[in-house]
Amino acid sequence: MREIKLTRNFFLWCMSVVYLSAFSSLYVQIPGLFGDKGILPARGIISIESGAEVIKKKAEQVPTLLWLAPALGIDVHLMMDLIALLGMVISFGSMVWGRMRDICNFTLLWILYFSLFQIGQTFLWFQWDTLLLEVGFLAILVAPLGFLQSSIKTGFFSSLPNRPHDIISMWMVKWLLFRFMFASGIVKLTSMCPTWWDLSALYHHFESQCIPTPLAWYAHHLPQWLLKLGVVGTFVIEIPLPFLFFAPIRSLRIFSFYAQIFFQILIILTGNFNFFNILTIVMCLSLVDDDFLLSLVGRPTPTSKSSSGAALRWTRKILTLAIENIVILCIVYGTIKYFSLKFQPSWTIDSKIGFSAAEFRNTLSEVMPATVFIGAFALCANILLAVYNSITEPGIFKKLYALIGTAFVSVAALWLFTISVVPHGALDVQFRNNLWPIVHRWHKRVEEFHISNSYGLFRRMTGVDGRPEIVIEGSNSLTAGWKEYHFLYKPGELSQRPPVLIPHQPRLDWQLWFAALGTYEHNPWFVSLMYRLLDGEKDVLKLLDTERLPFPPSKPPKYIRAILYKYSFTSPSGSSKKPSDWWTRRKVREYFSSANMDEKQMSEFLDAASIPMEKTRYLRVTNAFLKKSLIQIRDYITSVQPTTFIWSLIGTGFCINFIAPILRL
Repeated sequence: MREIKLTRNFFLWCMSVVYLSAFSSLYVQIPGLFGDKGILPARGIISIESGAEVIKKKAEQVPTLLWLAPALGIDVHLMMDLIALLGMVISFGSMVWGRMRDICNFTLLWILYFSLFQIGQTFLWFQWDTLLLEVGFLAILVAPLGFLQSSIKTGFFSSLPNRPHDIISMWMVKWLLFRFMFASGIVKLTSMCPTWWDLSALYHHFESQCIPTPLAWYAHHLPQWLLKLGVVGTFVIEIPLPFLFFAPIRSLRIFSFYAQIFFQILIILTGNFNFFNILTIVMCLSLVDDDFLLSLVGRPTPTSKSSSGAALRWTRKILTLAIENIVILCIVYGTIKYFSLKFQPSWTIDSKIGFSAAEFRNTLSEVMPATVFIGAFALCANILLAVYNSITEPGIFKKLYALIGTAFVSVAALWLFTISVVPHGALDVQFRNNLWPIVHRWHKRVEEFHISNSYGLFRRMTGVDGRPEIVIEGSNSLTAGWKEYHFLYKPGELSQRPPVLIPHQPRLDWQLWFAALGTYEHNPWFVSLMYRLLDGEKDVLKLLDTERLPFPPSKPPKYIRAILYKYSFTSPSGSSKKPSDWWTRRKVREYFSSANMDEKQMSEFLDAASIPMEKTRYLRVTNAFLKKSLIQIRDYITSVQPTTFIWSLIGTGFCINFIAPILRL
């Protein structure tokens, strides 16, 4: 059995980086999104001025550390700042110091992010936020007990004590990775989206995704046969290859690891999906071991002496090689058969789905129970192996400690696996309905904590006839003088180069992409945004391109409106109006009719949506020192561009991890 103690510590180090990215990205946006005069003020959910009894009742409904704001003498807005800053400090400390990568700190990181998630409303309800909560909860099981750590060194591959139950906790990460990837592939077909079924999804994806990168423009103009083949590759990587995660042969697991990493890197190069793809890569560490990681960095791996004879070793190698080739050939054959791949004389590959929707549903109904059986069998096997390794530990104390740890993690893993079957079963209604009622009840009790979620990205492809995009305009006259508000990241000006901003997520830009797919009536926060722009609210304006504001905060426009356009990438043939343009656009309709501050319809709409516009009572801030400190920290941090700020933190931690071993820190 190969060791995974270095892999475990590297996983925890990477989780520290992800947490650092998530907290720092959210921190710079808190005032504009959730401030007292933000788009969705946090005080709309956390009403700390309602009296002790009301607060106690609401705290049971919305568990979050923000209820502690009065005890610290600050308001909700400043409490959010404090929570995000604490998350940044703890995650940065865990990144640079191995001793901080323990169960206590990862529990605190989870609590802090969950506290912000609870009041994030529509701006924090993304799949990657719930995925971070689920992976973060598993990181608590993976992390060691701080006071029992020994031989801790700073760095990526710090020395940690070996624990028999590590194979169980890391296996749970693998199971989550399987559920996530498998569901992402299945939902594309169960949605019956025509673009997935005719393999044309990538014709539209690169320009219709939320915030594309410059490389997306080039990917969009690849030959159509190659883009169709890319959809085939997506299905293969997301549906059959995840089964290799549980393969007993190490080389097959490593093959699946490379396939998933390759897939995530392609997504990173063509799309700005914040920390999401980085988090997925972190989960992929559950597929490898210490020897693999050491070989990647050029360090020698410890040689294990085999007690078996030469004949047995050669037999094992031949059988392993034969199984590897059979599995790869089966994958290639299945891909050719089920996607009707045909080589054309023009050196292209024609492809189309070679099965019907009914055949797919029948196969899915048969496969779903098999996925749970494979998972349950693999988990039980890892538990038995962990128990055996615990018993063989030298010394009575080590045996007892190992057995207690294994028993605790085994019970937790079995419970988490059981409740995870419910969201996993959402892929097939019949399978989910056949689950025992008690399993549904267990999952229901902890559903609000998001420690076991259902997933499925890009269920349906949007922007088939061009990406819908909202353009907001302001004016001092209803008849003329309309000026466009510019955003930092989302497409707007035709010559604006697509940005590269990973791991930052501009949440307003993201939600504007979703809002363009519907109407403002289904997005009350959009009306709140328009209201804040009419009011010239500075914190909200900071979420936009402040260097090109059409109206200064002191003189906001009298009227505001929103126009829906359809954007498309320019053609490489140079048919665009300007050679420097990245986009073309055509007007579709008026998305939000012109309005001003005096219209009652806007305020009535926001009141009906329970979005507070003006404060009626103010919580007295008694902790002047803490308030002043938080304001000064924010003023210093927000003077830097968000992406620069996040990468400066990550880069500093990265350098410390390299320098500290040299200085023997």
